[in-house]
Amino acid sequence: MINWIVKHFNELLPHELYAIMQLRNEVFVVEQNCVYPDADNKDQPSYHLMAWIDERLIAYARLLSAGVAYPHHLSIGRVVITPTARGKGLGKELMSRSIEQAEILFGRSPIKIGAQLYLKKFYMELGFRQSSGVYLEDGIEHIEMIKE
Repeated sequence: MINWIVKHFNELLPHELYAIMQLRNEVFVVEQNCVYPDADNKDQPSYHLMAWIDERLIAYARLLSAGVAYPHHLSIGRVVITPTARGKGLGKELMSRSIEQAEILFGRSPIKIGAQLYLKKFYMELGFRQSSGVYLEDGIEHIEMIKE
């Protein structure tokens, strides 16, 4: 059974923060072969949605209030699922819960994300629409998307 937890950065326990950084490193740096500054000073003002099975973090997303990533929009970022938990619908559940939690925490407002281009259809199915052209971020094609 999956245990979903959302916490502000200041509430994270050391083992939770370590698991978050480890999962983000495993997927974004190693699997996707991206060298980028993951510690970007956006974690501290943010909330962190975590999905645990027993003591293992299997999915994660960062929830950002307006002004942290984008001046006038809420945002959801660092959306990640451990490779062994993929292909089971967890991505949609993670994003649906992220949207719901962002609205609870910050109020109903448009949400803007920077999405990897290959995930455009996935995010469109969740109500996002493309709002920018394609751009490179850390060597990967991205687009901005908004959910009104």
